[in-house]
Amino acid sequence: MTDSHKDSLRQAALTYHEYPKPGKLEIRATKPLANGRDLARAYSPGVAEACLEIKDDAANASRYTARSNLVAVVTNGSAVLGLGNIGALASKPVMEGKAVLFKKFADIDCFDLEVDEKDPEKLADIVCALGPTFGAINLEDIKAPDCFIVEKLCRERMDIPVFHDDQHGTAIVVGAAATNALHVAGKKFEDIKIVSTGGGAAGIACLNLLLKLGVKRKNIWLCDIHGLVYKGRTEDMNPQKEAFAQDTTLRTLDDVIEGADMFLGLSGPNVLKPGHVKKMTDRPIVFALANPTPEIMPDEARNAAPNAIIATGRSDFPNQVNNVLCFPFIFRGALDVGATEINDAMQIACVDGIAELARATTSAEAAAAYQGEQLNFGADYLIPKPFDPRLSGIVSTAVARAAMESGVATRPIKDLHAYKGNLDASVFKSALLMRPVFEAAATASRRIVFAEGEDERVLRAAQAILEETTEHPILIGRPSVIDRRCERLGLEIRPGRDFNVVNPEDDPRYRDYWGSYHDLMKRRGVTPDLAKAIMRTNSTAIGAVMVHRDEADSLICGTFGEYRWHLNYVTQVLGNHEYRPHGALSLMILEDGPLFIADTHVHSLPTPEQLAEVAIGAARHVRRFGIEPNVAFCSQSQFGNQAEGSGKRLRAALEILDSKARDFAYEGEMNVDTALDPDLRARLLPDNRMQGAANILIFAHADAASGVRNILKMKAGGLEVGPILMGMGNRAHVVNQGITARGLLNMAAIAGTPVAHYG
Repeated sequence: MTDSHKDSLRQAALTYHEYPKPGKLEIRATKPLANGRDLARAYSPGVAEACLEIKDDAANASRYTARSNLVAVVTNGSAVLGLGNIGALASKPVMEGKAVLFKKFADIDCFDLEVDEKDPEKLADIVCALGPTFGAINLEDIKAPDCFIVEKLCRERMDIPVFHDDQHGTAIVVGAAATNALHVAGKKFEDIKIVSTGGGAAGIACLNLLLKLGVKRKNIWLCDIHGLVYKGRTEDMNPQKEAFAQDTTLRTLDDVIEGADMFLGLSGPNVLKPGHVKKMTDRPIVFALANPTPEIMPDEARNAAPNAIIATGRSDFPNQVNNVLCFPFIFRGALDVGATEINDAMQIACVDGIAELARATTSAEAAAAYQGEQLNFGADYLIPKPFDPRLSGIVSTAVARAAMESGVATRPIKDLHAYKGNLDASVFKSALLMRPVFEAAATASRRIVFAEGEDERVLRAAQAILEETTEHPILIGRPSVIDRRCERLGLEIRPGRDFNVVNPEDDPRYRDYWGSYHDLMKRRGVTPDLAKAIMRTNSTAIGAVMVHRDEADSLICGTFGEYRWHLNYVTQVLGNHEYRPHGALSLMILEDGPLFIADTHVHSLPTPEQLAEVAIGAARHVRRFGIEPNVAFCSQSQFGNQAEGSGKRLRAALEILDSKARDFAYEGEMNVDTALDPDLRARLLPDNRMQGAANILIFAHADAASGVRNILKMKAGGLEVGPILMGMGNRAHVVNQGITARGLLNMAAIAGTPVAHYG
């Protein structure tokens, strides 16, 4: 990575943290506060009633306050991952990030508390004093051995869960990965020899959990920077290390690695050498978890032992050991049953849930979320992906069950099956909705051609595509202009080296391109001279011809210019008896979940036949996101109360859909509020055929669809993904002029998903 690329990434990270407002968190009210009546309930005098109820029974705090869904992330900044002892204040961005992960993955509210206190006993006093505020405590980035002291004191004195994620979160994910690695290798915990490097908090916690999973203490050999931990050693020792001291004359990693079944590294870069791996048993398990540089790189370990089972802490290799697989979901389960602690049974339940999930690779839920992904359990798939939508339901439910069975739940859940269903239903209510699309797109290296290749947003998207996906961007534009702009923007990518460029002014394929275009259009008034001119000046037509000639898999265009102008050339070149635009579908990612709007661009005044096509296409595309479609036809008319107008066309569209069996729910025509409010809909039409709120709104006018889309984007904070062009088999998408670089990246992921035909 060049210095300019590092500077660019650094500035991008700083900009992300500073704008549009500093930091990554804010507090929002969950109750209305619009008038004096609301104020009297929220504060004086009404608030006194809630206070008195809690005074009479402390358990009522979970009914009348946010405490039961509130976690504190507490640190003193003494051991921040990758940064060391940077202090409490400097650690705040990390803790805010942890709070964001709690919210995004498990819908847990979180306060980050950076405490400027180095004495572990005083730090424990502070944390314990904050007990009435929180439902659980997540200790984070506190150096060893202080972290052991803080956690022990807090757990003894508090009646809520206290969990040091650096220790136990890492241990749980390691335990799950080890469980499945042994399954693949055909070995058992009680039989294996483990050699571990790193005697810090995470390393010790991993070894303690492995003991609980069945590993024999005599078979664990712990090394640190000073060599083997052995009986009688005095240098840099503490009670936690002493528990693993071996009575031996051996002293080094090289001495003890012989015959090891598993290496567990939580230390530093390049600690494990290829020669060490060769000394291990057949089918060695190598967990090299140091970040960013592991104890041994996977290719080196693989060269030393071709059948090695390898995990790292990095996302660019298989089997990333990532705490996010654990901590949001173990806290979710613990909070929901009012657990007084996170005990061994709950931790082992978390291990088992994560491990079993990786083995359940044929799950319909995972298949829907990761379309095209091969989730085959084996050496390269030991643990689930962090964004596997099944994690919340499976792991949190397992933890809740263990808490109840072990007697630490103060609010037991009567119906765990229903509880799991509620967790599963909440998975997609966040901006993480796009992640399954990225995961599916990663299964193939598709060629995405961008018509406006000189645009800054396209250039920034191209760099992100190369960093975050397996796709190959192709840019249409002048190479010299693209090169200068990349340099000016501080982007590392360069045309010809990192991506291909089609130069409209001078490309060796020019004759082939205008010839192909002329062949397609010669019976529609396009002369050879006009075809030549278009292939020199019209980048959308050029991109469409590339897809037609199979030199690209999908076209993205429209960052400037009118939507239908671009659509005209897409349809000319790529439209045929099989492919034609059915409509445009915009996904709006809102705080309370996704909402799809159609048709926003293609048909100004769609016919009943076109409206029916839009509904069928929208249902297919929505399933790409792992969501079951619920289609509402929206109008000023409501269930036939207006004979003419848009309601008439919508009713005709419904008749077309009714003419044969459909595999999705639909209803109409109705007002938007009726579509989104099932109770209102039930009052107006008790026997309506749709359950729950609609997630696809189809309008009889493009003006209405586009207006709703823009209101949701500008006033409701909706993040738009799209528009997705339906009917073209994922071969072309026309975006809006206001799209951002991140929006282009999202569209590239949609275009990059390998599909046979999405409609």
